Amino acid sequence: MLLRFPFTGRWVAQNSPADQVPSHGTTLFGSAHAIDFVMVDDRGRSAPRSLRSVFATEAPQRFVGFGAPILAPIDGTVVGAHDDEPDHEARRSPFTLIPYALTQTRRVREGVAGIAGNHVVIAASPTGPYVLLAHLRRGSVRVRAGDVVRTGDQVGECGNSGNSTEPHVHVQASDSTDWATATAVPIAFAPAPDGDRAGWLPRNGEPFVV
Repeated sequence: MLLRFPFTGRWVAQNSPADQVPSHGTTLFGSAHAIDFVMVDDRGRSAPRSLRSVFATEAPQRFVGFGAPILAPIDGTVVGAHDDEPDHEARRSPFTLIPYALTQTRRVREGVAGIAGNHVVIAASPTGPYVLLAHLRRGSVRVRAGDVVRTGDQVGECGNSGNSTEPHVHVQASDSTDWATATAVPIAFAPAPDGDRAGWLPRNGEPFVV
């Protein structure tokens, strides 16, 4: 499935299906071909490093991507929108990542809201595919189920809700919104940074500007 990037600016890819499938280590929730994007500054940092980033959690507001506009990557109809989850503290320190990993099972039990946090789902047609934009900032979701959106319309802002260790946007496509049985649909993005409109998928750690 060919998408437009759901943002502008300088970003880095993480958990890319260009490197491995399933990209996030699981096929749950139709996420086998999902990709994450982290906004960075001109030095490649999602946030400046400090003593706190080494030993403790950090406020999401410190990160350059927090609050960045997130745009519809396709024309379609909104079939799901959720905006009730808090933006929690970011975790780059190994001292905070380990205890956070122990809560993964609980978040899976909570379903899509526990994993995706605040999110928007857009149907490309009445029968799909369905594109999910996840981890949005609480209070930023601008659309509701039934809204028709065009590519480039703002649907929310980058946040740190759900299963997220720092502000980023998670993008995936699936054949269903029955998340217990959904199957992932492979995705690519156009235009590529060099203007190629045939479709491109950045690898892990690959920076680019939109």
